[in-house]
Amino acid sequence: MNDEPLVYMYSVGKRKPYDYDYANRQSNTQNPCPFCNPQTLTDIYETDGDKIWLHNKYPTLKDTMQTILIESSDHQGDISTYTREENRELMKFGLKCFQKMYNSGDYKSVLWYKNFGPKSDGSLQHPHMQIVGLDKMDGYKNIQENNFTGFEVGKSGDVEMNLSKRPVQGYQEVNIVTWHNQNLDTWADLIQKSTQYVRSVLSHGVDSYNLFFYPIKNGEGTCCKVIPRFYAPPYFVGYKLSQVDDDETLEWEAARLKGFITSGISLT
Repeated sequence: MNDEPLVYMYSVGKRKPYDYDYANRQSNTQNPCPFCNPQTLTDIYETDGDKIWLHNKYPTLKDTMQTILIESSDHQGDISTYTREENRELMKFGLKCFQKMYNSGDYKSVLWYKNFGPKSDGSLQHPHMQIVGLDKMDGYKNIQENNFTGFEVGKSGDVEMNLSKRPVQGYQEVNIVTWHNQNLDTWADLIQKSTQYVRSVLSHGVDSYNLFFYPIKNGEGTCCKVIPRFYAPPYFVGYKLSQVDDDETLEWEAARLKGFITSGISLT
């Protein structure tokens, strides 16, 4: 197995803009947000309303093609707070952009993810995602099919939601799978409800999360994994050992999540 790490180019990273003071949890007005001034943006690939897909001006990773997907013109926006229709349009636009890079054949692998909050490793508060093409590395080499299965929360058409029994990091990871990239409105709704659950209910509300999107069945379908972010456990940091709650707790959490979800979405 090739265990070579991604190489971070510090000379580029030190020039990146930071518009959020995570220590004090407030915007840093001395560093204005570049995404709030779309007229200054360059190397734009595609737009849809106020959503913009563009080249990352500060590509910090060696042997990659880094792109940014600006979600909204609302600096304070988030998937958990968008209207249902705004979020549906965002997820469809994001999937379209991801598939364009994934199907191009130009990269060894393509990664699509989102940072939110002070523990998610983000540098800009303005809502955005990243789509990154890796020239030489399989970004999914450590991901297994069983990372996408677990205690079922519910199903609707082509879409399934579960709480992972084999998390990538732990402890609770929500999987929302569209097996054939169909029923995308439901898929988007469940992603939104999951972020709302993480921010308001799980562990009395979590201030940070990541979304990771995985192509499954050679890109025929897509799994969105919602990972609440706490400080990483030492077993994962030091040994790459993920942790998961016991089955009784996971079953209870899955039932609680289903009760939260089905207040606005019908699942079987």
